[in-house]
Amino acid sequence: MSSTSRSKEIDGQNTDVLLQYYADRILVVVTQFGKVGSLIQASISSTAPLLVPSDAPDADEDQLPQPPPSIQLTPLMGSTQSDHMHTLNSLYASQIATLVWLAEEEALRPIRRNVVVGLALRRTDSETIPALVDVEKRTFIQIMGVVGEALASQKE
Repeated sequence: MSSTSRSKEIDGQNTDVLLQYYADRILVVVTQFGKVGSLIQASISSTAPLLVPSDAPDADEDQLPQPPPSIQLTPLMGSTQSDHMHTLNSLYASQIATLVWLAEEEALRPIRRNVVVGLALRRTDSETIPALVDVEKRTFIQIMGVVGEALASQKE
């Protein structure tokens, strides 16, 4: 069982990412509060294709891989306080799981393990303040960058 962690300040909030590898699943915790938060399990068939970002010259360098439509998300513990936060947590879990599966595929690991994502992120009220949507997008991209760094450090 191996683990790695990364920390970064994102929009004034210290954000920690922990990856913990188990034989049957991978745990990824993203927290701005020092706790696990809501747990969501992402699973997908080992035969479902994973789409890597385009290598086209006009492709954005920071483009994230598209989560496959066949991802199954199962809430394990915790709940969200609004439909907006539920959707946001589902987006985080799908994207994080996709990054993990692609990293596992690159490492030539034959089994696609379930990914359990723990999320404890600062709540935003973008439903009432439209400008916060940009903050959420920026936070999302930066968190995915930290997850990518943690995954890359596992290869070393």
